[in-house]
Amino acid sequence: MDRRQRKTRTAIFQAFTDLLEQKTYSALTVQDIIDAADIGRSTFYAHFETKDELLKAMCTEIFAHVFSEEIMQEAHHDFSDRDSFKDRLTHILCHLQEKQQSIRGIFSGECGEIFMRYFREYLFQVFDRHLPDDGEVPRAYRLNHAVSSFAETVRWWFREHNNAYTPEEVSAFYFACVPL
Repeated sequence: MDRRQRKTRTAIFQAFTDLLEQKTYSALTVQDIIDAADIGRSTFYAHFETKDELLKAMCTEIFAHVFSEEIMQEAHHDFSDRDSFKDRLTHILCHLQEKQQSIRGIFSGECGEIFMRYFREYLFQVFDRHLPDDGEVPRAYRLNHAVSSFAETVRWWFREHNNAYTPEEVSAFYFACVPL
């Protein structure tokens, strides 16, 4: 993608995020997004076929780095030298906190459930790699329980307490309640 395309895509994402704080997802139209992003209809459709595809692309972009296999050294938080499961989840929380403006708009409406569905899909991959077998409980059940609990922890954190607790504290709360 060239610089102009990235700039347009960023404008569409920002317009979409801003509008989700003002309108419900179902009330939001492609025309609203076009107007807020100050782009033409053909430009929008060159990037996305529908607003559902826009939402999926936005989630994918947020999750692509958050859930990358390789943890790189970063300026805001550095987990490159830590590889425990708890560190991995804390790192995910740090990235979600950085993207909180976009995520907060998504959570504010009914598209929050769509976001959570995509989020859980990514979480299943991470948890599946790190969740130990215990032999007593079927792995599929443990995996579903751990992923669902973490996803709901993130929802709780963003909806009610995002500024009150750090990613490290939220991770500690999760591991205190869900022993893995």
